[in-house]
Amino acid sequence: MSAGLSGVALAAVLCAALSVPAQAEARHDKGRALHWELKETGTDVRFRGLAAVGRTTAWLAGSKGTVLHTTDGGRNWRNVSPPGAGELEFRDVEAFDARRAVVLAIGEGDASRVLRTEDGGATWKEAFRNTDPKAFYDCITFFDPRHGLAMSDPVDGKYRILSTRDGGRSWRVLPSTGMPDAQPGEAGFAASGQCLVSSGPRDVWLATGGGATARVLHSADRGLHWTAAESTIPAGDPARGVFALAFRDRAHGLAVGGDYRTGEASPQAGAVTRDGGRTWRQSATPPPAYRSGVAWLPHSRSAALAVGPTGTDLTIDAGRTWRTVDTGSYDTVDCTPDFGCWAAGEKGRAARLEW
Repeated sequence: MSAGLSGVALAAVLCAALSVPAQAEARHDKGRALHWELKETGTDVRFRGLAAVGRTTAWLAGSKGTVLHTTDGGRNWRNVSPPGAGELEFRDVEAFDARRAVVLAIGEGDASRVLRTEDGGATWKEAFRNTDPKAFYDCITFFDPRHGLAMSDPVDGKYRILSTRDGGRSWRVLPSTGMPDAQPGEAGFAASGQCLVSSGPRDVWLATGGGATARVLHSADRGLHWTAAESTIPAGDPARGVFALAFRDRAHGLAVGGDYRTGEASPQAGAVTRDGGRTWRQSATPPPAYRSGVAWLPHSRSAALAVGPTGTDLTIDAGRTWRTVDTGSYDTVDCTPDFGCWAAGEKGRAARLEW
């Protein structure tokens, strides 16, 4: 598929080809032009961390300290879990190529850690271990192979931000003077590695929930100063809010979320911005249920996918309307310019979008 394929043409292909019966998802149906193809990972852990490097290379990070790596399009997965990490909960992974990756473990106190590999997971080095019992790190993002940030739930009333300038080898806590106060009960969600996302060399956004309103915080200077905007996604409960963000440039963004509790309704689970997150508009037809991951489709200004435990939704109008196109369970989704779109979730599930 040509990288020059227009967004309209890509959206049309997606709309027609992804609409398939759920029971067909587990087989490779050569009659379909486009579909999720499950890739056997050989494990039953839950993967909420996903880094797509390309169509052939991807990294997964999940429970029980598990990290998997493929370089052949998912035909084979190599278990490259850090030694002694079995008690850690990996919820985010950021990869620069087939050899260099950074993983984030979440939890209170020293359960929150950052580890880095430069040899495809053959060896790992611990780059950061949290020592503050009030901190709980949720997500990590990189602007480029050197500069990145990680975020913690509020400490002393403000979100805490870590910064690296050397590709994740070392980290420092940024000053909190430029961070607005958190709402009572507000926090981030370590559900898909997409509660902290970046676009371009300096812009970064942070998603929240749990407070009176679900907000999106934005920084244009790599985390030094932030502004907060209310989203349209309901909060007011520890289980509700914005779970994932995706920006295709510094202006156009998508937000998805809802209530992660099974059986609970998630109205207004999608929102869009056209001004870098200063204002958000509710999707006219939002995803029908809680969604924890979202990604723009490659080379499209209007097509994106949102995923959650009850299915995958497609938008072909930049988030204004969504419709369900698959009922498989996924927690996170990520795409690359060479049309390498991957999804991952519970029970060892990993899949690649087949074009």
